Amino acid sequence: MNISLNLRKENIYGRVNLPASKSISNRVLIINALADSSLPVGNLSDCDDTKSMLRVLQSEENSFDIGHAGTAMRFLTAYLSKIMGRWELTGSERMKQRPIGVLVEALNQLGARIEYAEQPGFPPLRIYGSRLVGGALEIPASVSSQYISALMMIAPYMEKGLTLYLTGKVVSGTYIDMTAGIMQEFGVDVIRRGAEIRIAPGAYTPVPYRVEADWSAASYFYELLAIADNGRIRMEGLSRQSRQGDSRQVEVWEKLGVNTSFEEGGVVLTKGGAPASCLEYNFVEMPDLVQSFAVACCMMDIPFAFRGIETLRIKETDRIRALTDELRRLGFVLKAEGNNCLLWEGAKCEADLRVEIQTYHDHRMAMAFAPAALKYPDMVIADKEVVTKSFPGYWEELHKCAGVNLKC
Repeated sequence: MNISLNLRKENIYGRVNLPASKSISNRVLIINALADSSLPVGNLSDCDDTKSMLRVLQSEENSFDIGHAGTAMRFLTAYLSKIMGRWELTGSERMKQRPIGVLVEALNQLGARIEYAEQPGFPPLRIYGSRLVGGALEIPASVSSQYISALMMIAPYMEKGLTLYLTGKVVSGTYIDMTAGIMQEFGVDVIRRGAEIRIAPGAYTPVPYRVEADWSAASYFYELLAIADNGRIRMEGLSRQSRQGDSRQVEVWEKLGVNTSFEEGGVVLTKGGAPASCLEYNFVEMPDLVQSFAVACCMMDIPFAFRGIETLRIKETDRIRALTDELRRLGFVLKAEGNNCLLWEGAKCEADLRVEIQTYHDHRMAMAFAPAALKYPDMVIADKEVVTKSFPGYWEELHKCAGVNLKC
């Protein structure tokens, strides 16, 4: 079902309840399962990805379709490789186009037995769970940090533990740090020296855990305020001491005229000084935020050059192409330089008379383009339900905060 967004007021005031971090939720679920813990996980994400993970972990079946949940596909591939039995993992048609060969080959070298059910290098997979030997392994770090996190989380249960040597440019390194930090909270030491990660054999210690709010979800409300003339937004559950790399966005939004004040229990956003005349930034540690910043900059007529975006080609959709196509509907001509740079130099074209943004089964496309309704009344977002992948309450929070009229 599509949704039409119609602006009711220019000034943005409100209080936003953000979802729990799905990145943290998914890691804690895997670690809890490995620890055989019955202790509670507080504030667990209610998004589709986490529900898919939980459904598999609690199931007595051996064949699973995880839909569009890329994190679940990668983490569960590693997890099931050490759980005795025969398992089958598949997903949506897009999931079958998202590479997983780096992880599968690494696991097979460490003693797993995993086969491709269809196209080599891609899901679906047949997994024969067994005891993993472990040892030392080189793995490319330039494709997806989730491969590395998946291996790290099961490493304590390998006979020899695990030593990883990361090769190439490390993308989304903050997510590797997040994994290491959560593992340490559950009693497992992770030693990282440069490109080397060392984890000894051992076991997790069950502990109660509470998941923090999602910093990536916060980006859509930063974007909303950046585009608006003025306003004030409070977002609940965020803190300066966060395990999420996306918390670094604070300094980048300041360049676009949005200030952040940390208060007890959350943050307050206000309009600040004049925004920059152009924005250049390397998003290698925050690739999921590129869409929010690209749309914001175009709405504010701020040219940009974004680098460190290689992983966007293999997300829920090819996000570089999707951004280029959908911003053209709004009258902006972007350029992609290979897989590493996305540019807008101020070039414009005629916008569609009736704007309908396609989302390509990508939750972040829907949420990043919605704030553009401040400039394009009656803009339509296709497939509004796609936001349930990470932020099921997004439209309600947008309605509360932005004063927009939502028509399905």
